[in-house]
Amino acid sequence: MHQGSVLIVEDDTALRHTVASTLGALGFEVRGASNGEIALDELRNRIAEVVLLDLNMPGMGGMQTAAKMRSLFPSLGIIVLTVRDRDEDKIQALDAGADDYVTKPFRLPELAARIRAAVRRARKPADEAARRIDIGEISLDLVGYRVTKAEQEVHLTPKEFELLHVLMQHAGSPMTHQKLLSTVWGPEYGNEREYLRTYISQLRRKLEDNPSTPQYLLTENYIGYRFQLS
Repeated sequence: MHQGSVLIVEDDTALRHTVASTLGALGFEVRGASNGEIALDELRNRIAEVVLLDLNMPGMGGMQTAAKMRSLFPSLGIIVLTVRDRDEDKIQALDAGADDYVTKPFRLPELAARIRAAVRRARKPADEAARRIDIGEISLDLVGYRVTKAEQEVHLTPKEFELLHVLMQHAGSPMTHQKLLSTVWGPEYGNEREYLRTYISQLRRKLEDNPSTPQYLLTENYIGYRFQLS
């Protein structure tokens, strides 16, 4: 069964071949590129559903490559593979356009799961994504402007609804504080983390069985929040 098409952008030839071999055995269609410039040419010739992108490469750096890919291919799934484990680097990668990040060394089963989630997002029809999002017991209806949990309607304020929509739209991917604040409230709110924390707390009280141990609205320490795929 075809699991999805993946482009691995990694200058370490041995690692690139190892990951490609493993993903190929799992049913993914895999191509490789040794730097950002080659990767962009590959995508122009034949688009992939997901890119695995190393940050430390010769030539065009990973951050610049991610930003270029995001501008040229808006629906492309971009997962950063990096040895950099500083929160600042992760935030910069996400703000540059990456959907997710995996820190080296990584477990291949976890990486494959992240890729499958990105493929599902890439394949979701645009009209379906525009109408309704269902994850676990939570359903967000953009036409009826309503949210239900286990088929019971949950009343949200307009900003709570908008924040939940952004998180569910990017489910499985971490969203930085700045990205969430700028998207929902505007760029002038980019540093109002306490403001965002208050709204997340309100959403947890309304949507989680136990707000203190959330199942859906997870905190990415020092980075932002992630809506967990069920």
